Amino acid sequence: MVLKVRSTLRLSVTETESRRVLTFYRFVRVASPARLQQRLQTAGERLALKGTVLLAAEGINGTLAGAVADLTAFQQELARHFDELPYKWSDLEAGNPGFHRLKIRVKPEIVSFGVPDLDVHATGRHVDAGEWHELLEDPEVTVIDTRNQYEVDIGTFPGAVSPRTTNFREFPQWVKDNLDPAAHKRVAMFCTGGIRCEKASAYMLAAGFDEVYQLNGGILKYLEDTRAGETRWSGECFVFDQRVSVDPQLQQGRYQQCFACRHPLSEADMASADFEQGVSCPHCSGRHSSEQTQNLRERQKQVLLAERRGSQHIGKPMK
Repeated sequence: MVLKVRSTLRLSVTETESRRVLTFYRFVRVASPARLQQRLQTAGERLALKGTVLLAAEGINGTLAGAVADLTAFQQELARHFDELPYKWSDLEAGNPGFHRLKIRVKPEIVSFGVPDLDVHATGRHVDAGEWHELLEDPEVTVIDTRNQYEVDIGTFPGAVSPRTTNFREFPQWVKDNLDPAAHKRVAMFCTGGIRCEKASAYMLAAGFDEVYQLNGGILKYLEDTRAGETRWSGECFVFDQRVSVDPQLQQGRYQQCFACRHPLSEADMASADFEQGVSCPHCSGRHSSEQTQNLRERQKQVLLAERRGSQHIGKPMK
């Protein structure tokens, strides 16, 4: 199999030594996800990569951080199993590992949606940044941000409708309750990297919506392709690694993240009386039981002790 990388990557000595983030996904039949998981885990550990790769019978979805040379070597491993994967690269600030560890897991879905027998190859029409701007300016188009509300809170396209979901599996019910194919004749949607729109647009087409569009490559591709004076994006974009967010120039943003509820936190949030490092924030204060709060405080204590020892403490966030 031959790997077709959609953008040419030329490596200088400096670039080879730098650390970056590589994201990719594809809906494609995977005959033996468990066997592939073992091979990719071995390759990822050998290359000292960190991040998460999800495998399912329906495809692959991954975000990895590491040295450029090692990520490029992992691409070659992926080429043994997939004809083509679209890749996106972004930068890591010095000292930010991106992730604590490498997790390659087999799941029922590579993005959890909960709709069985969905044809993920019958999706909406993919549009580039130029066509997306036309859709944003068309009053007859309903623009939908398919991400969860905690992501929408820190940035979105002006005028976009938020389903106010806390989990992507809530999206189908929101469509049933709020949209009508007869009334919403033209629908355009977007998400972080494009993968959620593959399922969301397929679902809407199956539900009878005739004219459905999706932003090709998601917000991250859009920000890569638009200049500062041309962008319609407002705010920052939430990302699922230790950067928490990226700004319109795809540089690490100004947000941190609440360990308890995972909501991104601004400087004002962290100055609030409801903020306690590692325990609570204005978005979740008062929602935890006494036992949960005690566990969070103990975990934060261990984090501080690990920092003093010069090591990392890895724990699970609250659900």
